[in-house]
Amino acid sequence: MVTNLPDINTQQIIAQRSSKNTVNANKPYDCMIEVECGSDLVLHRIATLFLTGSECPFHCVMCDLWKNTLDYATPIGSIPLQILWALENLQIDWQNPLAKGISSIKLYNSSNFFDKRAVPIKDWPEIAKLVSAFETIIVENHPGLCSERILKFRDLIAGRLEVAMGLETTHPKLLKWLNKQMTLKQYQNSVDYLITNNIQVRSFILVKLPSLTEEEGIEWAVKSMEFAFDCGVECCSLVPVRKGNGFMDQLEKDGFFKAPNITSLECVLESGLSMGRGRVFVDLWDSQAFEGCSSCKSLRLQRIMEMNEYQSFQPEVQCHECR
Repeated sequence: MVTNLPDINTQQIIAQRSSKNTVNANKPYDCMIEVECGSDLVLHRIATLFLTGSECPFHCVMCDLWKNTLDYATPIGSIPLQILWALENLQIDWQNPLAKGISSIKLYNSSNFFDKRAVPIKDWPEIAKLVSAFETIIVENHPGLCSERILKFRDLIAGRLEVAMGLETTHPKLLKWLNKQMTLKQYQNSVDYLITNNIQVRSFILVKLPSLTEEEGIEWAVKSMEFAFDCGVECCSLVPVRKGNGFMDQLEKDGFFKAPNITSLECVLESGLSMGRGRVFVDLWDSQAFEGCSSCKSLRLQRIMEMNEYQSFQPEVQCHECR
């Protein structure tokens, strides 16, 4: 139940921030090889690049991605340099990534790939060349920035384009309160536009927003997944809401927020898998911060990891301490 949440604006959200991390405009702030279950239900190795670029113009309440961004427009030439640096660092030949068993690449930039301030359009041809041997190229973008510009990039790349977009929640009051600057209709139209143009879509869903109980957090995450699948997305990534961006920490101190329990994440993941409408993952970033019983949390985390990988139910964890 949403009660007495403080009225907020962008300036108040920014005012609660700490300092940004020191980043290099010519290097990604992180890169790794992930294992992810594909739409063919086979495990795939994916090159995941966290690119350094200009900060997102949308200042959402829960977002902490601004920590690794620039205060100015991404310099022309920076993104191709970062991609090349990351692939070399991961020992991946950009001309033959399959030699290392890698067929997909994620180009996540803590912002929106199709914001020209974040990814200069002049860099697109060079980016397209560097990812030409990958079968799938996954980028992130705000629904409000879905336009013909995306189709131009789609036509430049050899592989299939997939766009990850934040739905966050279908809760009418909380979606507006999050400062996402998006409506459900806008999200629906954006998904439809992308799918119509042969671009696959995955969606980010938040688990346990401020002011919600554990039960309500589960309920609204499941409702949001149902909406996303109704719109036509192929994959939902469940993101546990966390503190750490300043504003969320203040909400926690004021009693409006507590991180979700790991059992809630299990429950939402089980509900998503039981729908059988597409892939569902729990984002395990910063998993050590999840709330949960000290006796069984590690076992539940392992169970979630296995359900993520195999997209199927795994044996339930039995704990005499919490259940």
